[in-house]
Amino acid sequence: QVELVESGGGLVQSGGSLRLSCAASGRFFRIDAMGWFRQAPGEEREFVATINWSGMSTTYADSVKGRFTISSDNAKNTVYLQMNRLKPEDTAVYFCNADVRDLGLRRVRSWGQGTQVTVSS
Repeated sequence: QVELVESGGGLVQSGGSLRLSCAASGRFFRIDAMGWFRQAPGEEREFVATINWSGMSTTYADSVKGRFTISSDNAKNTVYLQMNRLKPEDTAVYFCNADVRDLGLRRVRSWGQGTQVTVSS
């Protein structure tokens, strides 16, 4: 079982920056990847970014490329999302996710509780 705890959301003006953090804990064999999704009011949850835990490769949604950076601290089982040049359309609840292998080596996806990011114009 994996627990994800997010932090770092808040209110920021357009053009500003925020840094989200997500720490994974619990009983699992290894992390395969961690990432971020977001969901705006009335919208479906959408992919933002992901980082592969072994090769550290990263993938971003087109809407955030060049503005957001995902990184990780493997020793702390923590993923970060540095968000720069924020826009009002980035306003959403941001959810952390982790793809792990449990103690039976089964693939499990876990989600955090979400953290609100609000960008004012």
